[in-house]
Amino acid sequence: MPGHSGTDFRKRIMPAQLPSVTVVGLGPMGRAMAGTLLDHAVPVTVFNRTASRADAVVAAGARRATSAEDALDAADLVIVSLTHYRAMYDLLEPAADRLAGRVLVNLSSDTPREAERAAAWAARHGAEFLTGGIMVPATLVGDDTAYAFYSGPRAVLDRWSDTLGLLARPEYVGADPSLALLWYQALLDLFMTTLVGASHAAALMKSAGVQAGTFLPYASDLLAQMPFFLEGAAEEIDRREYPDVGASLAMMAAGIDHITVTSEDAQIDSRLPAAVRELYRRALDLGFGRHGSGSVYEAIVAPSQSARGVA
Repeated sequence: MPGHSGTDFRKRIMPAQLPSVTVVGLGPMGRAMAGTLLDHAVPVTVFNRTASRADAVVAAGARRATSAEDALDAADLVIVSLTHYRAMYDLLEPAADRLAGRVLVNLSSDTPREAERAAAWAARHGAEFLTGGIMVPATLVGDDTAYAFYSGPRAVLDRWSDTLGLLARPEYVGADPSLALLWYQALLDLFMTTLVGASHAAALMKSAGVQAGTFLPYASDLLAQMPFFLEGAAEEIDRREYPDVGASLAMMAAGIDHITVTSEDAQIDSRLPAAVRELYRRALDLGFGRHGSGSVYEAIVAPSQSARGVA
């Protein structure tokens, strides 16, 4: 499990010359990673379907690969940063015979299931595979606050931690190749639903002529309290015990009813609060009305658990 430590791998004593790295994919994240490696004097080869995207990093000192074969031959460590895993196959499958002996680190976004398939694909071609999920935007790659989840063989991550640590603090989450993307998706789930919730709240306020900037300080104050609620919810969910500590599920369900109707009255999209209302109603149907509001977790997992036969 990740230690969530503040250890900065960039402050460790580094070898005089780190090994060469190939970066495949030069969107904003790929360019940021290539640039960060170059800043630390790492020899970098870059490869992208649209060759012109490499111009800036080549001008900064990277070598432009002329083909997938050239890209794979250039380094033992190949970092992939693409929109999805399918793009990796599109680019590298024609040169798959050059994968043998390489370490493939895929920092693209996709599903945990796709990570499992990719690890098997790499193994069939003689490559070692690490799944990664970098938890900062491109502008913060290489920053002390940056971290990335990794899963796959621990020894492979340890072998390349000096190089990967230049991009973001490595957080190892297990041997199963799917795990890094599960952690990545879970945090993005929290991040994206929070952003959408904030936009919905702003729309409510704007319907009455209140500017989002006026509302922002109060929204920020509320979010600053979230660690308290998250800690309590984590304990309750892990124990699957939900004491009523002043915010029963029934009370929260009534609140989300009011938010949904208020949204409809304001003539803004009410599907977000309606979806939350549906979860609370299902938890009420499961008998958790007098329990704490964290018991909505049981409504979320009920379909998957009944399908798997989990108690």
